[in-house]
Amino acid sequence: MATVTVWRFDDTDGAERAAAILGQQRGHAYDAATVTWETGAGRPATHQVTTGAGSLGNGFWGLLFGLVFFVPLLGAALGTAPGAEAGSLAEAGIDDTFVNRIRDQLTPGTSALFVVTAEPPPDALHDALTGGGRAEVVSTDLSAEQAAALREVFAD
Repeated sequence: MATVTVWRFDDTDGAERAAAILGQQRGHAYDAATVTWETGAGRPATHQVTTGAGSLGNGFWGLLFGLVFFVPLLGAALGTAPGAEAGSLAEAGIDDTFVNRIRDQLTPGTSALFVVTAEPPPDALHDALTGGGRAEVVSTDLSAEQAAALREVFAD
């Protein structure tokens, strides 16, 4: 099983602070990225935080962030194409509901930390990243088969 968790912060520095905390907990995450959307910016900035064994790499993050922020209509069109990578995301448990929740919550003046873990994040990590309720959490659990499918399509 794997879990994709998004911690959304009400400021543009929250994701970077959370990424630093995550860096101290390396045993738990095998891939992560941040999104920062400055007030007044036309689109958010993204940054892959971790790489290495099990990393889903730039292809995964690029497609996910493209679906969420940059070209939602293209993402919908790709999802209907047989064998398309976007379809692979939906089959892997990252469906329209998850993408739409993220799209609705990340707006100018906010930031988010996206983390893919081999299992649900431990409570201690969750507590450290939410910082006493300063973050909203969106997550989706992936079966072992779904996680393997993502790695097969996207692993570097």
